[in-house]
Amino acid sequence: MEADEGLDLAWAEAGQGPPVVLLHGTLTTLEDMTISLAERLGRSHRVIAFDRPGFGRSTVRRFLDAGVGRQGERLHRAIASLGLERPVIVGHSFGASVALAMAVQEPSRVAGVVAIAPLVLPEPRLEHMIFGPRAAPFAGELVQAGARATTDRALLPLLWRAMWLPQVMPESVRTGFPFALAGRSGSACRIGEDAMAAAFDLPALVGAAGTCPVPVCIMGGDRDLVVNNGSNGRALAAVMPGGTFVDLPGLGHMAHHFAADRIAGEVERLTREGATAGGRGLAAAWSGEGSS
Repeated sequence: MEADEGLDLAWAEAGQGPPVVLLHGTLTTLEDMTISLAERLGRSHRVIAFDRPGFGRSTVRRFLDAGVGRQGERLHRAIASLGLERPVIVGHSFGASVALAMAVQEPSRVAGVVAIAPLVLPEPRLEHMIFGPRAAPFAGELVQAGARATTDRALLPLLWRAMWLPQVMPESVRTGFPFALAGRSGSACRIGEDAMAAAFDLPALVGAAGTCPVPVCIMGGDRDLVVNNGSNGRALAAVMPGGTFVDLPGLGHMAHHFAADRIAGEVERLTREGATAGGRGLAAAWSGEGSS
């Protein structure tokens, strides 16, 4: 789809009914969300899955679209251009952080959020070490070129497999997910930019969350090796007025592939609550720096 300022956001659509928006996480594309959730949610909802800015087939302005706040603003404009009114937003991992930022930015335009394994704390992470140097102006592209020619061929498959632990990647993902597209050079640089921007964006998100009126369900597996859901999602849910936390026993980071029915149940609940609440939330304070 054509977005603002000549930039494009890619999307896929399924089903009919109240709108639901799906946002993927790091090292993935919209196909991760459509494979896991689109069929189940599409039974009763109009489901739109986006490639986040700079990932998959979506374009990006280098540095200017990094971070949860800026991506949230672009996605709000894309949702409006599709005529979606107050969708429930379902995000995974970094996409869940973007979904939460969207609720804080424009609460009257969001019926609810299901955030699966969101990153909330600006903590030191593996992404900073692996992808952070690729975000550096000028030198970052040289770092990326060197990594692509040497380590990435072995590193990226290891990271994709590790994301699934302790579960195993399903056959539907092995055969249906576009690994080459998800691992392209530009996406790796975008991951580095997002990781660096998170140090500024996430404290702003946490600071504004306590006044956000949107109903939010945060979900996380208790065996997640990528995100500590206790110190991230559970802690954030405790300070949000409409926040709840759902523990997913035995599941790891890719919990949305194994808990589709539970996620669909929360989407239905938030859809009903959002219809009852209408546009009750106006503007919540968001101090993250935005882009237009």
